[in-house]
Amino acid sequence: MKLCWSAGSACVNGLQLNWEEAGPAQGEPLLLIMGLGGQLIHWPDALCAPLVAQGFRVIRFDNRDAGLSGDGDRGIKVNLPQAWLASRLGRSAASNYTLHDSADDVVGLLDTLGISRAHIAGASMGGMIAQIVAARHARRVRSLTSIMSSTNHPKLPPARFDVLWRMAGVGPKPKTREAVIRRSTAMLNRVGSPAYPTPTAYRTALAGRAYDRAFRPAGVVRQTQAILATGSFESLLPQIKAPTQIIHGLADPLLRPVCGQRSAQLIRGAKLELIAGMGHDIALPLMPRWAGLITGNAARA
Repeated sequence: MKLCWSAGSACVNGLQLNWEEAGPAQGEPLLLIMGLGGQLIHWPDALCAPLVAQGFRVIRFDNRDAGLSGDGDRGIKVNLPQAWLASRLGRSAASNYTLHDSADDVVGLLDTLGISRAHIAGASMGGMIAQIVAARHARRVRSLTSIMSSTNHPKLPPARFDVLWRMAGVGPKPKTREAVIRRSTAMLNRVGSPAYPTPTAYRTALAGRAYDRAFRPAGVVRQTQAILATGSFESLLPQIKAPTQIIHGLADPLLRPVCGQRSAQLIRGAKLELIAGMGHDIALPLMPRWAGLITGNAARA
């Protein structure tokens, strides 16, 4: 099924947010929230098409500091090692914004699109944002699906060392398009799903498309700073009333399985789907399964 995406831009909280939608205009809205450094194009048609086929009005957008959306720089200097240490100690750190601001962006986008209530699904950082939205704006959320995400609590286990080391950006920065694509592809292969491999050629092509659309390394740094500065939001999770589905990979080297399990423990009535062999990526072979879980959870609403 080939999707026809319509695009637009909305002024939300003083920033322009770029969005696209596909599916019937009168369908139940389903908003997809992307993770760290990702763009709306990272939500593949392999996931979106079966959701549209189920009758959803699927909406995907660029978070602040990503893709074609606005710049989140507010003049706060970024010191990631310092922010990481503060977060592990449970202390606050200065930042240009937090995930609570990104959650407000989601609600503002719904307002602009004239949507009173929506199903929401988020991956990784997007799952954190989705959980905050569902807790703080319960009346706006029909169902919540959080994928390979976390409660952001400092006592949860850190990423595998080799992944953490590479995310820290140690070593020379790639200076050409080809070098950026190689690094991005290698990182995805490293954190990817061993039992559900995505072809390297697909990853390379998508990385090239993302680079040409919007290469914003400073935005990735500020988004990382926002995650660290937000700290734990576990105290909010018992406020979530929407039917909730947690999806997490047992082979996730970045956000360990216990991160998803923790969300499921704290959200009343949440369903937990632990997938053997799933890592920390949007693995194409898993898209039908993800679509089924999102659809099944939405039906609970």
